[in-house]
Amino acid sequence: MSSVDTSLPDELASSAPEDDDESLSKDVIFELLKNRRRREVLTYLLEAEETVTLGELAEQIAAWENDTDVNALSSDQRKRVYVALYQTHLPKMDDAGIVEYDQDRGLISLSDNADLLMMYLDTDSHQQDRWDRWYAVTSVVGATVLGSSLVGVPLLSAVSPLAVAGVVIAAFIGLSAVHATLNHQREQTVNGKLSRID
Repeated sequence: MSSVDTSLPDELASSAPEDDDESLSKDVIFELLKNRRRREVLTYLLEAEETVTLGELAEQIAAWENDTDVNALSSDQRKRVYVALYQTHLPKMDDAGIVEYDQDRGLISLSDNADLLMMYLDTDSHQQDRWDRWYAVTSVVGATVLGSSLVGVPLLSAVSPLAVAGVVIAAFIGLSAVHATLNHQREQTVNGKLSRID
């Protein structure tokens, strides 16, 4: 079997990280992400959250590519993905500091620089921003309670509509403050990652 070149292209190799450097260039990031199998490696490792074997990684990626279950894969389908991961994709990802790949033992795990690529992936594991639901619920509950207070529903008629309106406004202020704080924290996290990209 012929040897496969696992090095990054020349223009990208110069910007690949050194062992003690935690930054990557955008060229390296997009070079790594342009290949579907490498994106699938990242997705699988993100979901696994632990060290995996090359065999199980290759099987799952082969199953995704062939739109079938792992048990229904042919040996050719498994082998084709296994060889490509072993010879090409994992060594490139290891060289870039995205995964830790022990080729002798066939073990793979995410490395410190993996988070720089994760923010470009659209995976179900990433938390969705659903603040619209919180604002909608607060609006509906607030309007219902305030309306009930105004029309004299028992229990609520004992409370001043002005006091109820104050509570609803305070709920919106509190919700907005939490939303702003979390957005600020997320922005700092993203800016920290972006500062590691050359």
